Amino acid sequence: MDPSLPPRRTGRERLVAVREWIVRGRRTALAQLLRGACYGAGTGAVGLFFLWVEHRM
Repeated sequence: MDPSLPPRRTGRERLVAVREWIVRGRRTALAQLLRGACYGAGTGAVGLFFLWVEHRM
């Protein structure tokens, strides 16, 4: 075994590490989903505004 590698995790430590990884990933995914929804809402609002302006002219 390579002495520069960290020691292997036990079953419980491995489960805790996987859980932490999932929590971090879920938080990032939810942040990106919120960001995309905000961009989409803003783009839709601007598009509807310009559509309304075109019909008024």
